[in-house]
Amino acid sequence: MSNSMKITAGQTTTRTLTDLIRAMDGQRATTITYVDSKGEESVRTIEIHNILTTSKGGIIVRAMCRTRSEMRTFTLEQIKAYTVHRIRFVLTVPEDKAADALPLAHLAVTAQELIDLELERDYPAPKVALAA
Repeated sequence: MSNSMKITAGQTTTRTLTDLIRAMDGQRATTITYVDSKGEESVRTIEIHNILTTSKGGIIVRAMCRTRSEMRTFTLEQIKAYTVHRIRFVLTVPEDKAADALPLAHLAVTAQELIDLELERDYPAPKVALAA
C-alpha cells in the first residue's frame, strides 16, 4: 500500500473498501479525513476492526480511534480521504467493546464475495429438517 492520501471521490467504492479491508486484515493504522454529522471535517488515525453493512445497505467502519482511544463508528460516505500506514495496531480494545471488534469469520477477496457474505449473514438459508 502506498502512503499517499487517496481521495474517495476519485475512485470507486469497491476500491476504497478493498483498501480498508486490507488495512483491517493487515492490522495497519489508517488515517482518514471525514465529515461528521455536523458537517465538520476532521482527521483521525484509526485501527479498523470491522466493516459491516446496515439493514439499508450502508457501509459502516468500526475502528479504534487513536485520538479518543475508544471504539468509533464511521460511515463509508463520511470518509473523504484515507492513507493506510505501515505501522501496526497499538490500541487495546476495551472488553465491553470486544464483541464489536471481533475479526470477520470469512475473508472476502472480491466485491462479489463481500456482497455474498453480507447477504448470507443478513438472510441465512433456512435449515431443512431431515425426516426421521
